Amino acid sequence: MALSITELKKGTIFQMDGIPYRVIEYSQKVMGRGGSTVNVKIKSLVDGKVLAKTFHGGEKLDSADIANRPVQYLYEKGGQYHFMDVENYDQFSLSTEDTEGKGGYLKEGDTVTAQFFGGRVISIELPKNVPLKVTYTEDAVRGDTSSSITKDATLETGATVKVPAFIKQGDIISVDTTNGTYKQRVKN
Repeated sequence: MALSITELKKGTIFQMDGIPYRVIEYSQKVMGRGGSTVNVKIKSLVDGKVLAKTFHGGEKLDSADIANRPVQYLYEKGGQYHFMDVENYDQFSLSTEDTEGKGGYLKEGDTVTAQFFGGRVISIELPKNVPLKVTYTEDAVRGDTSSSITKDATLETGATVKVPAFIKQGDIISVDTTNGTYKQRVKN
């Protein structure tokens, strides 16, 4: 199926020269009687390279044949994150670069979505928000509540996020996996 350049929104995956790309930035300029020009920053889902590309008028692009399958996160060892396909029990690993920094939000046993292209895993997709337990944070200083004071909190996965002063060790918080920020405290 061919994609029109106007369908290239942020997050769209398409194929160019046999390589799948994801749009990470998008801007469109419409000119009077001419067509439109679309400027995009795209990231290769194979090697992670980011390119700036301009498409004109009626250009068409191929949609990428991406298959999404559930996989279970097993463990991390030496910068490699190990997963198992829950359908056929095949195991594979991704490097820290391949996980695009998402490894800090994975707990052993979590089920996430893996994207396959040409039989090869190209990336993993986490839920937008994940609940994680705070394993360490400093106690709030009494009287420091007049403004929005934040402090560092270490999570059960080893990741560190900024949290409000009222968060304590042992609390479970929701973390936005797209930018690694605190969203809210989760009720136990």
